[in-house]
Amino acid sequence: MAQRLVRAKRKIKAAGIPFRVPPDHLLPDRLTAVLAVVYLIFNEGYSSPQGDPTPDDLTAEALRLGRALAELMPDEPEVHGLLALMLLHDARRASRFHDGDLVLLADQDRSRWDADQIAVGRATLDRAIALQGRGPYVVQAAIASVHADEPTDWPQIALLYGELVRLTGSPVVELNRAVAVAEAEGPAAGLALVDALAATGDVDGYHYLHASRAELLQRLGRTEEARAALGRALDLVHDDAERRLLTRRLADLGPPD
Repeated sequence: MAQRLVRAKRKIKAAGIPFRVPPDHLLPDRLTAVLAVVYLIFNEGYSSPQGDPTPDDLTAEALRLGRALAELMPDEPEVHGLLALMLLHDARRASRFHDGDLVLLADQDRSRWDADQIAVGRATLDRAIALQGRGPYVVQAAIASVHADEPTDWPQIALLYGELVRLTGSPVVELNRAVAVAEAEGPAAGLALVDALAATGDVDGYHYLHASRAELLQRLGRTEEARAALGRALDLVHDDAERRLLTRRLADLGPPD
């Protein structure tokens, strides 16, 4: 990395590339990439167990950058949408791990969620919506906001994921929609969507596809198929905490027939 930085500096110097803040009319064209980088920084910290100083620093830095962007571009709804999304996710970060093990959303201790930060995140989302925000970050923040309600309005989440699929065309988002549909309409409805997605082959290497399919198969009493799907998910997973979670789920199915 140090060598890459040195080479980049030399290239900039040799080419005479100036360093300057872009004029206002160019900022919107660059905003999408900037927001994506900030969200990547946030996710790198958010996905790691709390207590590790490096992930904590990354999460805090992403939130700082999000707030700075909101101050610099107060009329950009996607800026407020991203900030709201990060605030709402970070508000429940303390409950995502227990003794280093991943805790799924449905099993999290909601008393450990930061209610004040959720309120700030929702106020920030309201600002984005008031600015006529309908972009991907605003929709994702709306989903995170509904998840903070109890009981969870799964039909509303399924509708929001449907809108996000329309905006992004992402098969990963379609998988999330299928999970929401399963909660709203039952595991058979969700499994039909997951199987249709699996048939495309677009996300066969994505372990969440197989883990989600295993969950729905288990709910339907199709234990051996669930076991096979979990085995496929374990073959694909790389994160240690998620591997332990999948291993526990496999053990809970009991011995093979």
